[in-house]
Amino acid sequence: MAKSASSDSRLLFDLPKGPDFAMEIAARKRGLWPVAGTDEAGRGPLAGPVVAAAVILDPENIPEGLNDSKQLSAAKREALFTLILQSAFVSIASSGSRRIDDTDIRKASLDAMRRAVAGLEIAPKLVLTDGRDVPPGLACEGRAVVKGDALSVSIAAASIVAKVTRDRMMARAEGTFPGYGFAVHAGYATQVHRDAIQSLGPCRLHRMSFRPLRRDD
Repeated sequence: MAKSASSDSRLLFDLPKGPDFAMEIAARKRGLWPVAGTDEAGRGPLAGPVVAAAVILDPENIPEGLNDSKQLSAAKREALFTLILQSAFVSIASSGSRRIDDTDIRKASLDAMRRAVAGLEIAPKLVLTDGRDVPPGLACEGRAVVKGDALSVSIAAASIVAKVTRDRMMARAEGTFPGYGFAVHAGYATQVHRDAIQSLGPCRLHRMSFRPLRRDD
């Protein structure tokens, strides 16, 4: 016999199931197709680039398990990264530490997202962007979606591609700039990283506009 459950506290049972394709379907009904999702990785670290990705998913071949990259294990991100590249249109762009210092991290992130979208093999009619800002200069309509990587599978896919790409870049940077531990912490402000900066001084990957690297600190 099938069991059923009832409760007057529905929120305890009706938990979010993760991102879906609803926003993309709604856009398609409005004639806005294809739809791209875009997101970035690396706004917070003390070193390395901010990396953005733009993804147009195939509605007939969406990889299972797409979610906010921060909610996935490294192994799951790597597996989904491969599936996304095999089944979707993908473009990647980055803004390095010099651009970040010359402008600011917000502007550098949005510019990387704009360039990622511009690099797509096919032009989207709508771009769904994670966060509160639409990148300036898009050639189509843009829509900012707060916590979009938990709501849209297109944005979630972009978050995975950006995160895996950046992690790989920082792992390779360890060979060029040994001693900082970039392969372990990817440039984030861990105690190991802070100790290495104290011992070795900053390298050219470091964001000198970020505390505690800023000269006024």
